[in-house]
Amino acid sequence: MSEIKALINPVTPFQQNASIIYCSSTKKCAFVDPGGDIESLLSMAQENNLIPEKILLTHGHIDHAGGASELAEILKLEIHGPHMDDKFLLDELKAQGEMFGMQARNCSPDKWLEEGDEVTIGELILEVYFCPGHTPGHIIFFNKASKLALVGDVLFKGSIGRTDLPGGNHQDLLDSIAMKLWPLGNDVEFIPGHGPMSTFGQERINNAFVADNILNNS
Repeated sequence: MSEIKALINPVTPFQQNASIIYCSSTKKCAFVDPGGDIESLLSMAQENNLIPEKILLTHGHIDHAGGASELAEILKLEIHGPHMDDKFLLDELKAQGEMFGMQARNCSPDKWLEEGDEVTIGELILEVYFCPGHTPGHIIFFNKASKLALVGDVLFKGSIGRTDLPGGNHQDLLDSIAMKLWPLGNDVEFIPGHGPMSTFGQERINNAFVADNILNNS
């Protein structure tokens, strides 16, 4: 049976977790949120004998999407995601880059993704969930068979995504976590956009922003 495998490579000065997820059976892979440092991502895929299949984006911020267009051009891959509500961010990546002294190209995904969509990588299936709050068009990817989620900047170990950037909404973010992530199961492991992995169950106990005892008392 095919398993999902993940290689995590922190990129750019933001130390964003650019992940390469791949199918154990076929070695076909997807680059998730390639924010920059494209050469290191290409090397990692090559060293592991992976076959690039597509690029996936959780949302439109530069540290997650800044390298997507360049990588797509080099490998002749399609870009899938995020939700169309993040188009305004992807249209401004070059300008965002100039503000931060980073090179980035604007990005036009080949396919916008919505709640209920499925993405395949080799023999793997990733379910798409719409999780706005950090950005209006944020999505997450979930592999049910391996109980692994790629949550971008919705949730971190011990923290949550910031909501003070354009299009952010704090209540939407809390709702996305409680209504979309928690029902997937306490035993689900997640790869966040920054920092170490954790499980939803652990965050429901320990997270200073969205632990059950905090959400239930708010």
